[in-house]
Amino acid sequence: MSPSLSQSFGYEQVSEDERERRIRAVFNAVAPRYDLMNDVMSFGIHRLWKRGMAKAAMLKPGELVVDLAGGTGDVARLLAGEGRRVVVCDPSVEMMAVGKARSPNLEFPGIEFVEGKAEAMPFADASVDLVTIAFGLRNATSPEAGLAEILRVLKPGGRFLCLEFSRPWAVIRPFYDAYSFAVIPRLGAWIARQPSAYSYLVESIRRFPDQREMAGLMRAAGFARVEWRNLSAGIACLHSGAKPAP
Repeated sequence: MSPSLSQSFGYEQVSEDERERRIRAVFNAVAPRYDLMNDVMSFGIHRLWKRGMAKAAMLKPGELVVDLAGGTGDVARLLAGEGRRVVVCDPSVEMMAVGKARSPNLEFPGIEFVEGKAEAMPFADASVDLVTIAFGLRNATSPEAGLAEILRVLKPGGRFLCLEFSRPWAVIRPFYDAYSFAVIPRLGAWIARQPSAYSYLVESIRRFPDQREMAGLMRAAGFARVEWRNLSAGIACLHSGAKPAP
């Protein structure tokens, strides 16, 4: 990952503090229509990707799961179940407010919401069994610091699953690029009423590491058993790794 990613907003160079402020403003602004916009942009396919990540989690009773950048709780609801604790950790209070309204305790027991960012999570060292993050690592102020923090909170042998947009196969790339740059910002203007926010999101996808680069970042951070699986011809990718046991 280019060091400049931590000091950029889309293609604009900014300080790390300004990057964090702008990204926070983006998600606060789109929170009420965020899930609807995801459904429209992906034709609902993002829900299949997230179900696949939840299935890959292979959760056991008694485990503590942190869904980082979990926002509205859509992934947390897939992970929730009897005998496990799922915590949504997100810096956007507005996004989590939407999630709380959709996740009543009686319907989804064991889901909690706490404020925190990827680089500084409010969890003790070696206390978490699984960390998941869906389409959120590229929005961290410093994705590298986020990976280091994830490794810190995981128990030895604990798992990490990262679902993120990636580099699609060459045969579909021209069509994907045309859709991303020409259609998504217009949908953002129409549905979310935030065209600039979705222009940023498209640009952030282009700047984020591809499959091999992301795997290299995870290994450099200290993860073991690093693997990835392409989804929808590489439009998205599910990365996995584990904290080494002593």
